[in-house]
Amino acid sequence: MKFIKSQLIEVIEWTDNTTDTMVYRFPVKGNEIKMGAQLTVRESQVAVFVNEGQIADVFEPGRYQLSTENMPVLTKLKAWKYGFNSPFKAEVYFVNTKQFTNQKWGTSNPIMMRDTEFGMIRLRAFGIFAFRVNDASTFLKEIFGTNRVFDTESIVGQLKRSLVSGITDLIGESKIPALDLAMHYNELGEAATDALQPRFSNLGLQLVSLFIENISLPEEVEKVMDKRTSMGVLGNMQQYTQYQAAEAIRDAAQNEGGGLAGAGVGLGAGAGLGQVMAQAMSQNMQVGNNQSQSQPSKPQADTTTCSKCNSQVPREAKFCSSCGNTMVSPKTSCVSCGHELTEGAKFCSDCGSAQELKCSGCGKDLKPNTKFCPECGTKA
Repeated sequence: MKFIKSQLIEVIEWTDNTTDTMVYRFPVKGNEIKMGAQLTVRESQVAVFVNEGQIADVFEPGRYQLSTENMPVLTKLKAWKYGFNSPFKAEVYFVNTKQFTNQKWGTSNPIMMRDTEFGMIRLRAFGIFAFRVNDASTFLKEIFGTNRVFDTESIVGQLKRSLVSGITDLIGESKIPALDLAMHYNELGEAATDALQPRFSNLGLQLVSLFIENISLPEEVEKVMDKRTSMGVLGNMQQYTQYQAAEAIRDAAQNEGGGLAGAGVGLGAGAGLGQVMAQAMSQNMQVGNNQSQSQPSKPQADTTTCSKCNSQVPREAKFCSSCGNTMVSPKTSCVSCGHELTEGAKFCSDCGSAQELKCSGCGKDLKPNTKFCPECGTKA
């Protein structure tokens, strides 16, 4: 019965119940596929038919009838001299052509890079990629050979190293500053996909996509950058130091611990407060001096007021620039002592004599040195 069953014509097919199997060889006892065997290839598969040690054909999705030298029963009987082991070997390898996604990659060691801002730095990068088989014949010849089962784990290690090598070279040639790399993840991923495609093609594979999730600096460098960022956020470090000192003094003053410890804290607080106040006063004086030096004093204008229109006129001006009134006061002499007076003066600034006369008859104002009133003729 075993002999009869082994001579029946095979129906060859494969359904994959895994997520990482790339190649599966259909099991036929003694690899003696019979003439007329029925082959069914499903979508996302191709079947590589190897007849007598050579690739005979690659079958796309569909149903096929295979032609071999193994005739049921007859070939087995004729192979008596080979111990009933047929020399006409034939195998069918099913190759999975779907995408193998979410394959992680990352740098095992930091990438040395010369940065324009930080100098020599080390970078770490990681992400995911997806690939597929696009040339089953090349893949069979170059990678899996005659293995019964071949999965992604058997080749992903090599692919990851190839990716890291290419991405390292690409980042180094791009000369993008480390702080600007985050805005170029998509561009770097697309450029790496195109640059690494020939390496995958040599293995019968296709790099479908590559994504850079993160490019980071070493932990110690990130800590230094965090401190630098904090300093930038704080702004004026001197003012912040003074604020911290004042806060510490307040906390120390509120501490009612007493004893030598309290006395030490009080002395320290007093010294700190004095230092802060001295620095603040010094800064204020310096600011005041700078302001006084930067703002030159304006000379006071030497002006006088026009008696007619009250406009401000330079003291040396002879006429008002607004109304044209003369600014030179006419001179006159005192009626008593002859001292020189300005016109309109009512009393002498030297002897105090009145400069205006009134007629004793009609009360009309008379000019100095008038002897008779021109109105009524009364003697002044």
